[in-house]
Amino acid sequence: MSITGGCHCGAVRYRAEGEPLNHALCHCTDCRRHAGAPMVGWTMYPIDAVTVTRGSPRIYESSANGRRHFCPECGTGLFYTNDTILPGIIDVQSATYDDPDAVPAQAHIQVAERIRWMEHAHDLPAFERYPPQ
Repeated sequence: MSITGGCHCGAVRYRAEGEPLNHALCHCTDCRRHAGAPMVGWTMYPIDAVTVTRGSPRIYESSANGRRHFCPECGTGLFYTNDTILPGIIDVQSATYDDPDAVPAQAHIQVAERIRWMEHAHDLPAFERYPPQ
């Protein structure tokens, strides 16, 4: 499997080769605050399976060992590495894939920190675009 993706503005592009190790939706406070979202999808790969093909992400030391890679132009979060907890592994933010449906999510993680209203988010009304005014 080969999958491509990149940031919002197109300054940083990447390619991931091979089968991902897993795809999880993370609810931890650190991921939520960094992304400004209630959860973040991460697809895990061996670090040598992911190649930046355009641009150069900036790296933010988000914790003692965690490194968040993002576009220096538009701020889109792209990758996460942690050589202590996940040696030899890179997480790719799956919402940045050109085809985000290509790798279905397999699990929710860090649910101990999940926002309570996210437990039943699938029960909320859904609209194709916006609710009627």
